[in-house]
Amino acid sequence: MKKYLSGIFMAGTLLVLAGAMMYALHSFHEKAPFVFTAGAIIVAICQCFIPYNDATVSLRRLHRQQLFGGVMLIATGVVMFLLPGTTWVLCLTFAAILELYAAYRIPYLEKKEKGKGRNKLS
Repeated sequence: MKKYLSGIFMAGTLLVLAGAMMYALHSFHEKAPFVFTAGAIIVAICQCFIPYNDATVSLRRLHRQQLFGGVMLIATGVVMFLLPGTTWVLCLTFAAILELYAAYRIPYLEKKEKGKGRNKLS
């Protein structure tokens, strides 16, 4: 399952990107929210399956932030359906900031924790 998770996650992110581009460029404007929301649901589900065993408080907080970013992506899809115009961009920006921050901080903190573990054994 773990080896398929990254491929499924990539497919979801491509659907999110395609849906956003379709909506922004006014091509297939009526189908764009469906594509975006399908991708957002896939991304959020994949993020739920990312393991984080023995995580510190900071790592658990970042994983919760990442999950909330996935929920915000789904909320962006809902906003695309309900509100006309470009109101959805605000929600997407918030989700992107959360996802980007977590994507940079989680590997840094994991590497830092592994470094501390090696020092204790020495």
